[in-house]
Amino acid sequence: MKPGLNRLLFFLFLPFFIARSGFSDEIIHVMQRGETIYSIARSYGLSAQEVMTHNRISDARTVQAGARIRIPGNNTTRPSPPRQTYEEYQVQRNDTLFSLARRYGIQLAELLDMNGFSPDYVIKAGEKIRVPVLASAQASNPPAPVNPPAATVRIDPGIRWPINAREISNITGRLNGVLITGERQESVKSLTAGTVVSVGPYRGFGRVAIVQSPGGYFYVYGGCETILVKEGDKVSSGTELGRLGVDTKTSTSQLFFFVYRGNTAVDPFKAPRA
Repeated sequence: MKPGLNRLLFFLFLPFFIARSGFSDEIIHVMQRGETIYSIARSYGLSAQEVMTHNRISDARTVQAGARIRIPGNNTTRPSPPRQTYEEYQVQRNDTLFSLARRYGIQLAELLDMNGFSPDYVIKAGEKIRVPVLASAQASNPPAPVNPPAATVRIDPGIRWPINAREISNITGRLNGVLITGERQESVKSLTAGTVVSVGPYRGFGRVAIVQSPGGYFYVYGGCETILVKEGDKVSSGTELGRLGVDTKTSTSQLFFFVYRGNTAVDPFKAPRA
């Protein structure tokens, strides 16, 4: 895969850069820079030990970016865990990392990981470190969403979209694009000619197809229930890429649509259509 596409996928789907194995429900997670076994395990609602055992890893510190981490297939039946939040804690006299890990109900290795401490690090009274927010505090102060609520915009009949748009909302924040409401099993069509450079399920986005078009543009079509193209396929404007699915959280059929040129977001309303 080209480096530019790797960076785009990393930006779009961090920390959910995953691909299904062809032989089971097991998920393959490609470790990105800045990730650790512990942060990956938390994102799937697993313990670090479960992931390490499944991958026969004896020392998590030896695993580097680019490693393919196998996530047990059973995790697809687990409820998605709440997003972990942290708070600052001032170390008190007689505190140790081990005692704090027990107090907050996590493994010592996880506490080391979230603070970037080495295994032999010794905390000192008065030092400020990161600790998980206790469950009771998280319940009363839920974390803010990654992206603010999408704002509905007026539909211009002169602008062509991948589906027959019934409603369009802007997505802003970490991601920039639009959310287009349609109907389940509706045909999702490419807006341009180009080459399919990536297909697959991405957690939170359903099944996704990415088309690279002339000029260095990447068109991202997410929220599909089925994908009808494969990597390497040449497509034309109007080629059917897949069929729209249903968002289980909202019970509506919505297409996630993003356009990038390199790693820079492009306004989907102004992106080339050909």
